[in-house]
Order: sequence, then structure tokens, then C-alpha cells
Amino acid sequence: MCLTEQPCRIGGIGETIEPLAAFPAIALVLVNPGLPVSTPAVFRALVRRDNPPLPPLPPEGFREAEALVAYLGGSRNDLEAPALTLAPPIGAARQALEREGALFSRMSGSGATVFGLFASAAHAERAARIILGEEPGWWVEASTLRPAAGLDATGMGPS
Repeated sequence: MCLTEQPCRIGGIGETIEPLAAFPAIALVLVNPGLPVSTPAVFRALVRRDNPPLPPLPPEGFREAEALVAYLGGSRNDLEAPALTLAPPIGAARQALEREGALFSRMSGSGATVFGLFASAAHAERAARIILGEEPGWWVEASTLRPAAGLDATGMGPS
């Protein structure tokens, strides 16, 4: 996904890669509460390893931000609970995003960075300024996820 600029869903221990057919542009804020989290330690703290599979990706991908948010709401990051036991400030970072109006928030990968999706770039930038003002030791960055290179906002490519 990094080399091809193609949005993907990553599963397992990173070995399952599913490209998305379409992906909307969406504003987000990334927050790291300023502490390292060891990926091997997070996996060691994982209590359950037989979790049910995530819901299948829609074959058409996500053309609208609302569809992406709805899908994410029915999914999970199995590493978040063990990461929180090792680094409770991850929870505070998520709460800060939610307090500032994130449509959805979750820990990314094995932590400690969390992300929040926002309705607009202006809202994301305002949230980032507020969170950084409250927590100057955290790394906070507003950005926008864009459709894959060569794809339009529907993910369908040039017409």
C-alpha cells in the first residue's frame, strides 16, 4: 500500500493484504501520546488469538466517507486492548479525538498512534490544534487520506 499508493486492509500479523476498489478522500488527525509501544510486547499481551474474521470488504470499496465510517464501526483492532494495558495514554488520545468530534477513532496497528476521521479538513485542523494545545508533549498531525494515485474520489480511475 505504501509503494503502490493503493488503500488496503491489512490483517493477520500483517501478511494479509486486501486492496480496496475505491476509497474516499477523508480528513483525519493522527495522535501519538509520545511513548513507544513494542509490537512484540503487544502481541505477547494479546489474550485471545482466535478472533472471528473481520466483515468482508464491500466489492465496490468505499465511495463515500459515511460508508467507510459505518464499515469501520463494525470492525475492530484486536491489538488495541493489549496495547492499552501497556500504554494507557493511548486511550486518552482516542478520547481527545472523540471529544473533538471525530466521526470514528481507533488505534493504528499495534500502537501507540491513534487516528480520528473528521467531516472536513477544517474540522480536523481545528481538532489537531486543540489537542496539541492541551497535550503539548504529544505528536499531533492533521492530514487528508486521498484516493489512490491515478484514481478519482470514487476509486474508478480516469474516465
